[in-house]
Amino acid sequence: MKTPAEHEPIARVLPMLSVPHLDREFDYLVAAEQSDDAQPGVRVRVRFHGRLVDAFILERRSETDHVGKLGWLDRVVSPERVLTPDVRRLVDAVAARYAGTRADVLRLAIPPRHANVEKETPAEPAPVTVAPVDTAKWAEYGRAEQFLAALRDGRAARAVWQALPGEKWADRLAEVAAATVEAGRGVLAIVPDQRDVDALHAATVRLVDESRVVALSAGLGPSQRYRRWLSVLRGSARVVIGTRSAVFAPVADLGLVLVWDDGDDTLSEPRAPYPHAREVGMLRAHQLRCAAMIGGYARTAEAQAMVRSRWAHDLVAPRPVVRSRAPRVIALEDSGYAQERDPASRSARLPSMALQAARTALAAGSPVLVQVPRRGYVPALACGRCRTIARCRHCTGPLSLPDREASGALCRWCGREQPTLRCARCGSDAVRAVVVGARRTAEELGRAFPGTTVITSGGDSVVATVPGDPALVVATPGAEPVAAGGYGAALLLDAWALLGRQDLRAAEDTLRRWMAASTLVRSRVDGGVVAAVAESSVPTVQALIRWDPVGHAEAELDARDEVGLPPGVHMAAVDGPPDAVDALLATAELPESAELLGPVDLPFGARRPAGVPGSGPVNRMLVRVPRAQGLELAAALRRASGVLSARHDQQPVRVQIDPLHIG
Repeated sequence: MKTPAEHEPIARVLPMLSVPHLDREFDYLVAAEQSDDAQPGVRVRVRFHGRLVDAFILERRSETDHVGKLGWLDRVVSPERVLTPDVRRLVDAVAARYAGTRADVLRLAIPPRHANVEKETPAEPAPVTVAPVDTAKWAEYGRAEQFLAALRDGRAARAVWQALPGEKWADRLAEVAAATVEAGRGVLAIVPDQRDVDALHAATVRLVDESRVVALSAGLGPSQRYRRWLSVLRGSARVVIGTRSAVFAPVADLGLVLVWDDGDDTLSEPRAPYPHAREVGMLRAHQLRCAAMIGGYARTAEAQAMVRSRWAHDLVAPRPVVRSRAPRVIALEDSGYAQERDPASRSARLPSMALQAARTALAAGSPVLVQVPRRGYVPALACGRCRTIARCRHCTGPLSLPDREASGALCRWCGREQPTLRCARCGSDAVRAVVVGARRTAEELGRAFPGTTVITSGGDSVVATVPGDPALVVATPGAEPVAAGGYGAALLLDAWALLGRQDLRAAEDTLRRWMAASTLVRSRVDGGVVAAVAESSVPTVQALIRWDPVGHAEAELDARDEVGLPPGVHMAAVDGPPDAVDALLATAELPESAELLGPVDLPFGARRPAGVPGSGPVNRMLVRVPRAQGLELAAALRRASGVLSARHDQQPVRVQIDPLHIG
């Protein structure tokens, strides 16, 4: 016979149920023998509708407002208080901001438990030691000294940092992190991928004792990740460096949130409720009244909006310093006419000036970087007569050529091979390459530069570094190796493939990728040249030539404000079967200012959107509201999702607030 706990016998718990209408607290009785361990923040198991489910205790109470008989806590899974008050508050805010359930956010915030790891006796942390921090390099940036002074004083300074070309960004971020730790506060740094985690970790441990610096990423494996996460929870880590999910790490006495390269797609969570690490990090800084910094070689419209609203300040170097540090950038028009004059360029699809820049750099003993938008051999095919895109007969996915010896085309969606091709529109069996991939480009350049080493980096074969010897390095965006001493030249190919995408962020993302590659090139003083095969009149190309990411972000923000796109407004994308989308919007009590756009059919074919089960047509409806009403829109959609989820015959829909890609 169970006996209720003598003190506060009621536990208010949140079951880990993703069903929207069950996103609420429930009361359970705590047995006397469970009372010591059943504290707020611990994991428990409860019986819910006849089955055992995981849950978190939110609070202990002396009474309940539930009418009827209460069930008992089944068991306390662990006495470890993994849900801290700060993280709980952040989880609530993220669920409200993105119209999601708290259970879904908690799955992102708290890693799965490993019992053996919890039983390990943690090592006694060494005293916090910080090496002398030399911040002289920050003197090149306006207002940087005031920002560093604010960190040392524990004030909530916010900044958007525009890193100079060739800047050792990891060293600069390590310096501001060390200054924060020196002031007795914790640091949380979010970066896009493992390579960035490794770079920032290596730079930070040169200044802060290694036992006090923790790196969190999915590649660690479940047990090692949980071990490191526990060290953060227990207060031994003062600096946490990680990828997107690390933004929820329970850093004690958080004093600074850092986000590097916030325009990278990998910072956007692909699982419900689809939060962006930048937004979560800035929300956390706002809640805790701590300092924050967003940095990058390029700049997003969202970061510029923070500067324009004066929530954050600019950390930008003067123009003369920028010009002296940037490589010389030239834009070369389409290579059609040049190919007639230069036999080598006919095989390499490059203007003669680009080839000359590459030859000059190679002759000087420097490597040359060639950035290609797509990996593979020929990732897209079209009819050679009417230019219609070649598609799979089974799923309508795009067809590609995997390699030179391939017997037929391969569907990029379903993987089926198409041994024979015939255009569905004109009947022709002739095909042409729409986009040339990195491997095909490397093959062409090998013919254009006989005897020169050609290195490829991209996909599953990413090369981290290359020596400073003459070589052609062909890489996809984000996979560019770092060259010892810098590249002598960089060639940016197929600009139309990046700029021509029907996407809200096409121009912004293109400039970010170009600048990431160009910053690996030596400065113009040292003879570095970047050749972009693109029309010089395009604003994005002009921004690269002038090295003006701030001006480009300002223009991008103005353009989005003018046409009513995020971040000037808040927008929700509702995807699902047509009837389900209509039912959700009819149920939602949307703000009076809400504007409905659509519906449109989503031609995903074999790649049905995650979160939308079943088969059949999928519609998208956009709901737009003024920026001040974003939380009201999210709350309305969240309530409507709860109402419809209680109707078991209603098909679910996917709701994304401010989706990263529209169109």
